[in-house]
Amino acid sequence: MRLQQGQIWQLTDEYLRIVHLERLEVKYKRVSDLVSKVGTHHHVTKKEFCRLIKNAKLVSPTETSDLSSSASPAKPTPGEI
Repeated sequence: MRLQQGQIWQLTDEYLRIVHLERLEVKYKRVSDLVSKVGTHHHVTKKEFCRLIKNAKLVSPTETSDLSSSASPAKPTPGEI
């Protein structure tokens, strides 16, 4: 598994999103809710990050879009108004 910028990893009750990825370091954001996107930024080495996500699950992009679309109310089309 290769790390990529924008990946989201799920730990037990929170998510880690890779914000910036370099050769030897990772900047990530730790959030408890993917919809609100409120969280804290962290800066660690790549080795530390890999140890952190050892028991985490990679969230697929389709799961992420499903979570965000289900949280936001559907906008009415012009014909429905």
